[in-house]
Amino acid sequence: MSVAASSHIEIQGHVSAGFEALREAFVENFSHRNELGAACCVYHQGEKVVDLWGGIRNKETGEPWEEDTMVLVFSATKGLAAMAMAVAHSRGWLDYEERVCTYWPEFAQRGKEKVTVRQLLSHQAGLFAFDEPVDRSVVADFDQLAMVLARQKPAWEPGTRQAYHAISLGFYEGELLRRVDPQRRSLGQFFQDEIASPLGLDFYIRLPEAIPNSRLATLQRASLVKALLAFPIPLALASINPRSTIYRALFVNPGSALPLDDERIYARNLEVPSGGGVGTARAIAHGYSVFATGGRELQLRPGTLRALIAPADPPLRGFYDECMKGEAQFSLGFMKPSPGFPFGHPGAFGAPGAGGFLGYADPQAGIGYAYVTNRMGVKITGDPRDVALRNALSSVTPEAT
Repeated sequence: MSVAASSHIEIQGHVSAGFEALREAFVENFSHRNELGAACCVYHQGEKVVDLWGGIRNKETGEPWEEDTMVLVFSATKGLAAMAMAVAHSRGWLDYEERVCTYWPEFAQRGKEKVTVRQLLSHQAGLFAFDEPVDRSVVADFDQLAMVLARQKPAWEPGTRQAYHAISLGFYEGELLRRVDPQRRSLGQFFQDEIASPLGLDFYIRLPEAIPNSRLATLQRASLVKALLAFPIPLALASINPRSTIYRALFVNPGSALPLDDERIYARNLEVPSGGGVGTARAIAHGYSVFATGGRELQLRPGTLRALIAPADPPLRGFYDECMKGEAQFSLGFMKPSPGFPFGHPGAFGAPGAGGFLGYADPQAGIGYAYVTNRMGVKITGDPRDVALRNALSSVTPEAT
């Protein structure tokens, strides 16, 4: 199927009968919402019912977004990393209620002795930034990185407040997984071996050298001024304050640009499990679909799925996020729906990414959903392009709302 969104843009892919509203919304993203290149995929009750892509992969060359085009999805990577932790939990390697130091003894220093796995994965450990220098060389050396992580002092008593661990969370997840995996694999390798390969997902938390640049979409990032003007005033002010929580968590040491590469588009053989995943909307939606429909393909235990579906547990001071300057709900590595960022039923779980990316599972509706783009937006409570697609999905699947 090919639909002309305008005189220059071709929309490719297919939608199943009854889901035509998503194709209309996808086309309108190009004609009315300034889309450049994008893809959207939806699985419903295990069946792929929407698989759309179109637009421009590379603005400089004009090359089109193709069926196998992959893109960096920033924090939407967190959902895929959380899937890896969930598989470890299903295998009995990891207990969400256990203390981290039970699996990683060196972690038990500088006030982290009582941090539970649940608190760590839910951004409640106060470990959102690093006091020691962390650059690409440190990130590439798992043993050196582990020592830095273990020495880090929480910003406050763990379990009392919430602060989005924008980059750091994935590094802590990675070392924790290395400690419990009998093969001592990195999170990226574990994800590839145990989730991506069995399910046939075009998604990498550690992008290999073998992937050619021609498969990668180049990002068009919004200007800092445009982003700041779109943020709520408290968040905008914090974003330009070098001492603020969000500045330290997201912009420096090592910063969200770590996965980017001037020559190769994206860094190769570098794991940034909180913000460096590269893949297709199809892969993200398929992964979430498995989690939304019982997890049989990954041998997930019912107890693991119940834990993911359950409401998030707030820290002592509630869900106000010290980084984002507003309420957000996180649980076991995923974001949960909240008044400020609703998606699916209350039992849904997923992860958005800066720029407009979103992937999520809604077990009650049997939905696995993903939207990816290369023209980064600036909304932090749901990009208009993604919202339009999800509104269309709701209109054709009443059980998905």
